[in-house]
Amino acid sequence: MAKLARDRDVNCHSAFVYSDEITKYRFRDDHPFNQMRVILTYELLKHSNALDEENIIPPRLASEEELHLAHNKAYINAVKKASIGELSEDDGLEYGIGTEDTPMFENMHEAASLLVGGTLTAVDSVMQGNVKHALNLGGGLHHGFQRKASGFCIYNDGAVAIQYLRKHYDVKVLYIDTDAHHGDGVQWAFYDDPNVCTLSIHETGRYLFPGTGNVNERGIKEGYGYSFNVPIDAFTEDESFQQVYDSAFREVVEYFQPDVIISQNGADAHVHDPLTHLCTTMSTFELIPQLAHELAHQYCDGKWIALGGGGYDIWRVVPRAWAQIWKVMSTSTPFYGELPEQWLSKWNEKSPVQLPTHWNDPTGMYKPIPRKPEITEKNEKALEKALQFIRLKYNSGQSL
Repeated sequence: MAKLARDRDVNCHSAFVYSDEITKYRFRDDHPFNQMRVILTYELLKHSNALDEENIIPPRLASEEELHLAHNKAYINAVKKASIGELSEDDGLEYGIGTEDTPMFENMHEAASLLVGGTLTAVDSVMQGNVKHALNLGGGLHHGFQRKASGFCIYNDGAVAIQYLRKHYDVKVLYIDTDAHHGDGVQWAFYDDPNVCTLSIHETGRYLFPGTGNVNERGIKEGYGYSFNVPIDAFTEDESFQQVYDSAFREVVEYFQPDVIISQNGADAHVHDPLTHLCTTMSTFELIPQLAHELAHQYCDGKWIALGGGGYDIWRVVPRAWAQIWKVMSTSTPFYGELPEQWLSKWNEKSPVQLPTHWNDPTGMYKPIPRKPEITEKNEKALEKALQFIRLKYNSGQSL
């Protein structure tokens, strides 16, 4: 794996989009999507003396006009009806609302609009030159479609943000998604657009929702060659994940030459995540933002908007993984050593599991994976197939 550059801006002016209002995006008490994880991350950063009030900007509500950039009017109206209990069960199912994954809840339109508005707040902060980077951990809802909710996602803030960037700033956007689930909603929204490049590194759909994200999903029409997927095998560990991530990200960004990078940072590739089958540790979640930070400076004059995403071990995994994004974004280096005692003492009594005491994970935290060589080889082949278009194009010196 290539060595990360360490000599870029030591301190980058960055924005942290936050309000405790984001916890209103809550389907029900026993639903795995729990925005309490953002509050846990926020408090971990505060107790680590890594987040100042001057860095924090509140999200705004996205307007209906902005939502229309990625969703049609009938769907938005259905969400608004569901918000006030006036959408029938049959009508809801037509739009993916009221399912086990995406139940109806009071004021869901407003709650979802705030998450989208938070991402647009981050976009404007970066593109207007107020900051180099911005982080909205309430965003990253990559499964939402033009007229349908899916996979815990009502409105797709990433898709809205990319359309917003195209409309208001006329820039080329690279969207990279390291959630364990394929970033299907964002991919399909820009599948024919040569000005938007999507790269998703995810657990293979053979075992996991949404079942898409194959290497042969490369785009259509003018967008052919601007959609990249690297489906990795179940039980993939740090070394293989990081090799795939480093190689794919570097080659795609060099090929596409973006003006701005949006990263979706689901934390569900961790071995503790209850909904997926990957076996990475905090080592991977230290690397992910470091490479994004490096490449944003190398190719985009630092323009980088980072979003949250999946992540369902909200106590042991997500706060540490997401806090690392902010630490790298604002100082260029990750956290090391012990977690702050004040944070541990406050949340250990509320956590259903024992909280970790260090930023890194201990060695030997899971049993050795017997198929490791086979898994690594399969991932290398998936990577080779995913990048075949780029490599053939460069080797031939011609357009394909």
